[in-house]
Order: sequence, then structure tokens, then C-alpha cells
Amino acid sequence: MTDAAPSPWANDGANAETSPRSVTITDVLRVPLHRIRQVAAVAVFGLVAAAGYAFLAPSAVTANAVVAVRPVVTDAFTPSGANADRAVNMNVESRIATGTEVVGKLADEFGSDQRSVRDALEVEVPTGGQILRFVYQARNADDAVLGANLAAESYLNVRRAMYERQREEMLRSYDESIEKVATQQAAAQRRVNNSRDTAASNVAVAELSAINNQLTQLNSARTEIAAVDVNPGWVTQSAERALTSAAGNAPMLMAAGLLGGALIGLVLAFAWESFDRRVRTVVDAKDNTGLPLLGTIRYTGLRGRAVDADVRYVAMAIAERVRHPARVAVVTAREDASAITAGLAVALAVAGREVFVADDSGRIDRLRAAVQADRDRLPPSIDPSRPTVPKPRTAPARPVSMEGPDDSPTEVIRRPSPHPPGARPSTDPEATITIPRVTSAKASVSPTANGQVNGGDKVTVGAGSVRFGTWRQGADQRLVLYNAPPAEADERGVAVARQGTAVVVVERDRTRQTDLRRLAERLRAAGVNPLGFVLSRSGRG
Repeated sequence: MTDAAPSPWANDGANAETSPRSVTITDVLRVPLHRIRQVAAVAVFGLVAAAGYAFLAPSAVTANAVVAVRPVVTDAFTPSGANADRAVNMNVESRIATGTEVVGKLADEFGSDQRSVRDALEVEVPTGGQILRFVYQARNADDAVLGANLAAESYLNVRRAMYERQREEMLRSYDESIEKVATQQAAAQRRVNNSRDTAASNVAVAELSAINNQLTQLNSARTEIAAVDVNPGWVTQSAERALTSAAGNAPMLMAAGLLGGALIGLVLAFAWESFDRRVRTVVDAKDNTGLPLLGTIRYTGLRGRAVDADVRYVAMAIAERVRHPARVAVVTAREDASAITAGLAVALAVAGREVFVADDSGRIDRLRAAVQADRDRLPPSIDPSRPTVPKPRTAPARPVSMEGPDDSPTEVIRRPSPHPPGARPSTDPEATITIPRVTSAKASVSPTANGQVNGGDKVTVGAGSVRFGTWRQGADQRLVLYNAPPAEADERGVAVARQGTAVVVVERDRTRQTDLRRLAERLRAAGVNPLGFVLSRSGRG
């Protein structure tokens, strides 16, 4: 074997010539795109969860009631001015609306605890106004309407009771003051009536006049307090069943579930990628092997068929680096390289080489089928054995019998005999039967006594041919492609590469970087100098 000396291994192993490179948008998007199935699965799960919550969970119905709050004034027709919200402290009013008394009445009405009522009741205060909007959520429209109206009425009742208590306190205070002043008035009146001295009489009259003025002011003030309207406001909009709305929007909820699931899927994809590193680019494969690139094989179609031109370019790179006789082992980490081995065999044989494809893992039939399929796809310009123009059809020859009455030959079609030769039984007891030799259509090369290969079964490709067999049967062949089993489970590929050379096949998005690095270390430890690596794009992330 006189193979061309391949490029030597890097001095510092697989991490040689690695330099930091900038991360682009493509690098960021590559992980989600190659983990698209996981991202889609999590997104669909989020969508299903949101749909289940929207359709299976009890829907909440919302009802609204609006209360206009008014300040308590003695003159109801006096305008409140520009700053109407300052006449009443709306923050205090909203706290009273959600206070213990209002919540307690709702809890007694619905027979539930105050915590659930506080969660269902919400009071909104528009900025710059004297409006309280009571929003109540319930499982049905009737409870929602009842809760909103009851909350508004309870607030007004509670606020009215507070104003009435304040008015009663003020009236009682005025009554006590008036009673004291009336007592003073009666005493002064008695002094005036009993006075005999003119000077003392004048003093008593002046004191009585002052007491009368004070009593008049107190009565006037009490009258104003008694006339105060303690109504805290009115319900300007009552909650009605026709005005209720279902809490939550099912399409919006499902869109949120889908978007949330997609975001969670992206996070999981990046987390998964950090633990399960796979080869994505040529740079990744080169950094983990330290080998040169022989070529990149693209795949097209739904069935993932390799591009024939890419395979031929890889075959040209391999043919440039080997000299006959050559032993080339196509090795992988965990993947099956049968399709690439068959494509390389066809590409090498079409130029006139005799290629022997060896396999010891029971994949001969698969390799033969792949070689025949690749050969059938060769264009006539590449395969000289295939004519560019199809052969014309010829009519089958028919036997001519005796001349008929009109002296013209008559064609007679003979039916096949129902008793082919050898099928009719003989009456001779000493007669022998000749059994024809049956050959298997799938029989590959047959070894001779010394383990070499006969030239019986081969696939003609262009000016060359492809034969199949085991590694031992291809001992005398000039060009042997060994379809090595995955190196993680079988060491025969590395052992064969020690007798010749190797081509490392890396599948993008499938080959793990740790496995590829381990394969390169094993080849290096065994003393193998591979020709390079081939990046195949048939992997699935």
C-alpha cells in the first residue's frame, strides 16, 4: 500500500488552531432552529394548557356598578368648584367601599368567607372625579350583578350611617349648649324682674340681651346642621345582566399560552444545547478532530437523499490522496455511513476503478441496493455505459409454417409446452434426472479456497465496477472501501484504518462533539493518520 501521506495531526490535539470567533445572529438562531421539534412541542403544550384552562375551568363573569360620590354640604346648590375631587377624599372613600362592613355584608349574602369576597370585589377610582366603579366577579351573571349592586348599596348605606352619626353628635352638642344658655337666660330674666336698683337692672338687661343673641345663634346653627343632607351619593349605573362580560379572552389566553410555551421552549433548547453539544459547522468538526475538510455532502428531498455532485467531489478529494493499492475505512462515531460508502464507491468506480466494498456487519444487501440506486441516477454524460438515446423496440421473431392456399406464408404462434424438458417422468428405472444449478440473485462475491474473491458478482458502474464482500475477501483488491461499524461500539474500523487510512464521517446536528473528540483520540492513539473528515448534513437535531 502506497497511500499519499495525509496531513499530520495537530500538535496540541483536537483543540489546535482554535481561535475565538464572534457570535452572529445566525449562531444564536441556529440552536432554536435545530431544536425546533422540542420548541414546537413545548409551545403546543402551552397552547393545550391554555385552551384547557379556557374551556374547562369555570369562567368568571364581571359586572359593574357606578356610584357618584357627593360631599355633605348645607347648601346643595352651591357649586363645588374646579377641584371637585378635593371636596371628598376619594382615597378614603375607596377604602370605605372595600372595608370590613361592605365586605361583611357581601359575605353574609353569598355565604362565603371575606377573603374570597375581597378577591372578587374591586373598586376603581377615576383620576380627577368623584366616581366609584364597583367591579365584582362571580361564576355566573346573576351572582356578579347581585354582588356589584349590593356592594354599591352597602357602601352608600355605610357612608350614610356615618354621616348620620356625625350629625346626631353635633345636634346633641348644640342641644346641650342651647339648654345651658336657656338656663342662663332664665336666671338673667329673674334678676331683671327682681332688681330694684336702676344700675343693677341695666346690667341684668344687658346680660339678658347677650344671652338672647347667643341663644339665637345656637338655634340658627342647629337648624343648619339639622338641615344638612347626609346622602353620600347616588347609584348612577346599576349592574345588569345584559351588561355583564366574561372575564378573560379565550383567543388572547391561547395566544399567550402559545407564546409563553415558545419562550419556555427556547430557554429549554439553549439549556439542552449546553449539555448536549453536537457538531453544527465545519469549524466545530475541525476543532474537535484537527483534520482537514474533504468536502460537505448536502441532502435534498423529504427522504434525505445525498447530492450526487457533492459525493463526487469528496471522491475526487479521496482519490487525490491515495495510491493503489489502497485501504480506506469509512469510520463514524455512532452513525451508519452505508449511504456515503455506497456513494463514494459509485463515484470512484465511474472513472474506471475497480472498487471493492467490504463490510463485516451484515450490511452487504443494503450497500448493493444503495450502489444500484446511485448508479441509476448517474447522468449519461458521466456514465458512458448508459446510452443517451434509448434503443428502438424490435418485433419478436415469429416462426413461419407451411404455405397456405393463397401461397402466402402463415404465421403460427406456438404455445409453450406444459412439460418442459426434464419434467416428464421417465419409465426407465435406471434413468437419471439432471437438476439445474440454482444461483441466488443476492449472492455476492464468493471466496475461493485461499479466501480470495471470484469475479462472478459485481455491479458495473461506468468504466469500472463495484464488488462486495467481507474485509478478508478483499485482501487482493487494489481499492477497498471498508464500511466500518460505529466506533463507539466496535473497534474494527480503527483496526482496518491501521492497515491503510481512514475517512471520518461527521453528521451535522447528530454527531456529538464528545464522541467525535473521543474518536479522534482513538485514531491518534492507534497511529492512524486519516485523510480528513466529511461533513454530512443528514443529521437531525
